[in-house]
Amino acid sequence: MSIKLQLPKLVDAKPRITVIGVGGAGCNAVNNMIAAGLQGVQFVVANTDAQSLEASSAEHRIQLGVNLTEGLGAGARPEIGEAAAEEALEELRTHIAGAHMVFIAAGMGGGTGTGAAAVIARIARELGALTVGVVCKPFQFEGARRMRIADAGVQSLRHLVDTLIVIPNQNLFRIANERTTFAEAFVLADQVLYSGVACIVELVLKEGLINLDFADVRTVMSGMGTAMMGTGEATGERRAVLAAEEAIANPLLDDVTLRGAKGLLLSISGGREMTLYEVDEAASRIRQEVDPDANIIVGATFEEQLGDRLRVSIVASGMNRAAESIVGQQGGLRAIAGSPAAQPAAAPQASQYQAPLNQPQQHRPAPHPHSQAAPVPPPPGDLQRRLAEALQPSNGQPGQNNSYQGQNISHPVHSEPARQNRDSWIAPGNVMIEDGLENFPPLSGNALLRTPPLPAGSPAQHYDSRFEPQAPAEIHRGSRRLPGIEEFPPQAQKEWNAHHGSGSRSGARDAEEPRKPGLLERFAGRGRK
Repeated sequence: MSIKLQLPKLVDAKPRITVIGVGGAGCNAVNNMIAAGLQGVQFVVANTDAQSLEASSAEHRIQLGVNLTEGLGAGARPEIGEAAAEEALEELRTHIAGAHMVFIAAGMGGGTGTGAAAVIARIARELGALTVGVVCKPFQFEGARRMRIADAGVQSLRHLVDTLIVIPNQNLFRIANERTTFAEAFVLADQVLYSGVACIVELVLKEGLINLDFADVRTVMSGMGTAMMGTGEATGERRAVLAAEEAIANPLLDDVTLRGAKGLLLSISGGREMTLYEVDEAASRIRQEVDPDANIIVGATFEEQLGDRLRVSIVASGMNRAAESIVGQQGGLRAIAGSPAAQPAAAPQASQYQAPLNQPQQHRPAPHPHSQAAPVPPPPGDLQRRLAEALQPSNGQPGQNNSYQGQNISHPVHSEPARQNRDSWIAPGNVMIEDGLENFPPLSGNALLRTPPLPAGSPAQHYDSRFEPQAPAEIHRGSRRLPGIEEFPPQAQKEWNAHHGSGSRSGARDAEEPRKPGLLERFAGRGRK
């Protein structure tokens, strides 16, 4: 009897990560990632444009909508892109099946990327893969219609992926200058996708001080909603902190902040000389930004090609969007403004004259409707209703002199033509206000309250609030006087006398009469009397 002992065969249990580029922008992103040398993932491109597929560097290519579009593209119509993806449903399932994690790179606003990305995300979720969407939004110069299509595509995709990363192309102006080429700008945008995928590959596949498995990645990113990716590299003494801060401040993402993140993948890469203290510095700096109870998974790997550089990559999920509350408020305002009952806000009311408290009640002018400035007049029906309510006679209470209560006077409404001589009064600033109520349509069953004219000699007619500036006061300045030779210092006097030959006369005069204090002596307060 012989016993054979042999080691069990090791099964390759590495996680299978698939990156699918959808549409023209997605295909370009995959090409840039392949050119950057990313290893350990499977690249797939899917597009309705046959010419774009032929130029792709990916090994696996899927032609969407062969019968529908005939290889000519979706024409910026998302419904065509969605139908094209439904036509290639089985082929998409074949390439996605068996993948543990699927990255979907697409551009929102067009036809194929906007419509087909949602279909591919749905297939990946149905097959049990961890699905991450990385999409870009168009530039502002591409028009409002394309931006609306992009926003609708982002909202549709958000409900079909585990995490979603949005990169507005307009944010490329934050890092570009007048010398940045168009191709270089898009390579910078694709670097965000590259760093996120490379971060996960490094954490799971590469050798390091702290190794992680794919289950940790799934725990952090599964069903987390909004996510962000960032990477930073630095050298020098504080390279760990500088690289961490560069990874936090990603200027390309869609106004997403790391504050409040619930899950975080942190990858720290460097040479063999990377110290434990540097790993602690980088991790502590990142930890200051996230939620205190966040699930933080840290990995440290060695990359000899980095040299003296240290790289920090982060994948955060479940964070609060910095502009989410603002966008919600703006949406609520738009909903209110679009409702039928909504009316535009009226401009500030013009200042109205208030008579003194001791003025007789009948001499106080009532506020006139034309004294209130409104940008848009209300409908005629609403105007009649408000006039009827405002002109109803009210029973004034004794002692209430702060507003005009009106008199319980009923005037019949006649259909006679408008009078040429209207009642009027003078408002502050010598503004003439005329009674124009006769121009409004008559109100059935209601009496119009006529404003009595101001009698001659009333205080309101003599009221004048004009501002008259006072005349500027005259400034009296004395005549300027030149100092005499006696006011100069003694040394200056001697030089002047020697130059003009008047030294003897000056000496005799000094002996006869006391010397006046000089200018400097008077300032110093040491003058002699």
